[in-house]
Amino acid sequence: MNNFRALRAIVTAGLVVGVLDISSAFVIWWQRGVAIQRGLQGIAAGLLGTQSFEGGLATAGLGLAIHFFVAFVVVSIFYLTSRKIRFLTKRPFVSGVSFGIGVYMVMYWIVLPTAFPTFRHRLSNEILELAISHLPDRLAHRIHCAPIL
Repeated sequence: MNNFRALRAIVTAGLVVGVLDISSAFVIWWQRGVAIQRGLQGIAAGLLGTQSFEGGLATAGLGLAIHFFVAFVVVSIFYLTSRKIRFLTKRPFVSGVSFGIGVYMVMYWIVLPTAFPTFRHRLSNEILELAISHLPDRLAHRIHCAPIL
């Protein structure tokens, strides 16, 4: 039963994070005039390089799959950590914002600049990312996880 509960929490939160995070990416791309297919191919470019932009819908689909894979990894890390650190499930708002900032820093200050040397941050993107995806994820996690005894 506990394994099912853990899986349900991870799948639910992973889907919430994935959908909300890609939605914020769609808004950011729209603001910049980037087509959704090209944005998703940009995610795949982290793995395939510039060849991803020549792959059509296949590499856009790969980009979406990579995006959700990362979302599930992030959620799994939070879930496993929350089993050891009680504060994470007791204070979902504070832990959600803190974890979201940590994920953001890793992605936007290490991963993206490494994969794309011309990548630039924008404060509006940072605020949108935190508000749209990471806080609701922590609240979903709180709803689906049993309190630690």
